[in-house]
Amino acid sequence: MSALEDETPHYYGHRDRLRARFGEVGGDALPDYELLELVLFRSIPRRDVKPLAKELIRRFGGFAETITASRKRLGEIPGLGEATITDFKIIEASARRLAKGAVAKRPVLSSWSAVITYCRTAMAFAEKEQLRLLFLDKRNALIADEVQQSGTVDHTPVYTREVVKRALELSATAIILVHNHPSGDPTPSQADIRMTKEIADVAKPLGIAVHDHIIVGREGHVSLKGLKLF
Repeated sequence: MSALEDETPHYYGHRDRLRARFGEVGGDALPDYELLELVLFRSIPRRDVKPLAKELIRRFGGFAETITASRKRLGEIPGLGEATITDFKIIEASARRLAKGAVAKRPVLSSWSAVITYCRTAMAFAEKEQLRLLFLDKRNALIADEVQQSGTVDHTPVYTREVVKRALELSATAIILVHNHPSGDPTPSQADIRMTKEIADVAKPLGIAVHDHIIVGREGHVSLKGLKLF
């Protein structure tokens, strides 16, 4: 064995094997920590990153939760530098762009699974509650996708007149309301139901339909329309 081989870090072989397995079976077949390792290989080329990947999964709960965690929380992890955090945020932004691409310029109501995927990708793992509005034209194609309000860990202020005013500005004929529950449980609260009814009641006389209110969380999603709650 040559001196160069003697000096080769032990984890290089592991990296080669994991990359080969990814090429053979794809990411869906890998556990979360191994998929995270593949990301860390590029960000941290000269270190065994398996312990770090496992610690991140332990701390945040999964691959998606790690990638979407705030910069502040990620910065608290020893060994996780700014370059790696930026790589995570690039992956997060890319996932959102891909999911949104499946929704844009298509009749939203005929690609409902893509809408749900996009909403979950964009919001399910956020640490604060947000209200997102999807504005649709008369063909139910997406005109605009906007975060109307951002709140605390369990509350987002909603201003009905602002929602309807924005729909009129965009000449939208329909709205889909989307918000997240940072607790993870998408079960609607009484406040969620009241807010949906209020917006629908104000919008309807102006020719604007509220197609649905979707609540997303780490544990899944709920459609208020599907539950016949408004």
